[in-house]
Amino acid sequence: MDDIIEKEVKNLKHYVNNEKFLKSMLEWKKDLAKAEKKGNKKPPVTTYIAECFMMIAEHLAQRPNFINYPFKDDMVGDGIENCIAYAHNFDPQKSQNPFAYFTQIIYYAFLRRIEREKKQSYIKYKCMQMNDMDGKFVEWLRDNQGSSTFSEFLQTTFFLSEHDLEKMEKKEKEKKKRGKKPKKNK
Repeated sequence: MDDIIEKEVKNLKHYVNNEKFLKSMLEWKKDLAKAEKKGNKKPPVTTYIAECFMMIAEHLAQRPNFINYPFKDDMVGDGIENCIAYAHNFDPQKSQNPFAYFTQIIYYAFLRRIEREKKQSYIKYKCMQMNDMDGKFVEWLRDNQGSSTFSEFLQTTFFLSEHDLEKMEKKEKEKKKRGKKPKKNK
C-alpha cells in the first residue's frame, strides 16, 4: 500500500515521466534514422513528445524569473518551436535525461525572446523620446501610470530597467562608431 502511495506522490512531483520520455525519444530517433536512410522526410515528433515539450515550457514559464513577462505565451511558443527544431540533436549516448536537455533548450529560447522584446521596447522608447520634443508626453505617462521614479516608469511602460537602457544605448553608440570607421580595401 505504501509503495502505491509513494509512486502516486512521485508522479505528482514530476509532471514529465523521464523514463517514458526517454523511451519515446529513442523510438522516434530510430524512426528518424530509418527515414534518413531511405531518404524520406523527417518524421514529426510523437504526440507524447510534443506534450512533454509543452509541459516543460509551461512549467518553466511559471518560474519566478519568467512569470511576470507579458509575452509569456510567445516565450512558451519559442521554447516548443526550438525543441521541435532541435529534437534530432538529442543524443542518448551522451545523456539519458531528455527532460534536462529540452529544459535547457526552452530556457535559452526564453532568454532570446526576452532579449528581442527588450530591443523592441527600447526602439519604442527611443521613438517616443525623439518625438516628444518638449517632454510633455513622458510627463503625462508618468502622471497616468502612477510611477514615482524614472526607473518605475521604464519598468511599467517599456519593461526596461535603467541597466537595460544603459546597455542598449552603449551598444547603439558602438554601432555608430563602427559605422563611421572607413572601410579597408581588400
